[in-house]
Amino acid sequence: MGFEIERKWLIEKIPERILSGISNGEYSHSSITQGYICTDPVIRIRKDKDEFWLTFKGRGKVNRIEHNLPLGEEAYLKLLPKCDGFILRKERYRIPDADDPSLVIELDIFSGDYEGLIYAEVEFPSEERAFSYIPPDWFGRELTFEKGWSNASLSLAKPDALC
Repeated sequence: MGFEIERKWLIEKIPERILSGISNGEYSHSSITQGYICTDPVIRIRKDKDEFWLTFKGRGKVNRIEHNLPLGEEAYLKLLPKCDGFILRKERYRIPDADDPSLVIELDIFSGDYEGLIYAEVEFPSEERAFSYIPPDWFGRELTFEKGWSNASLSLAKPDALC
């Protein structure tokens, strides 16, 4: 079982240099579809490219337990209709952080029920590194500690800011 240490920000506008990199195929990219069987604790299924996962996530905001188990496509398709609420669909771009190339910005551009929502997540090797991180100037409001902005919460209800 591993740990996930991450922070999340709302993105209002993607800079031209990042949009150019997306258009040119400069960044690793995947189409993700995910649903939630349970949100407390989090039990999620995800399709990422041709891979399927069942994930358990413990409680927490910055640092929490995360365990991913491989799932077959058939099992994923049987579980998908059993998910609660919204099925999340997003394009994820993995962008090296310009100030610290050891860190990767995961830029999620949502479609479907959340068309227009864009946020960035950064995973860190330690809590110390997470709390000392200075985000790029194009990052907007930090969502890490705001209720209603986790993917699990998004699967249940749209935050007031999006309604």
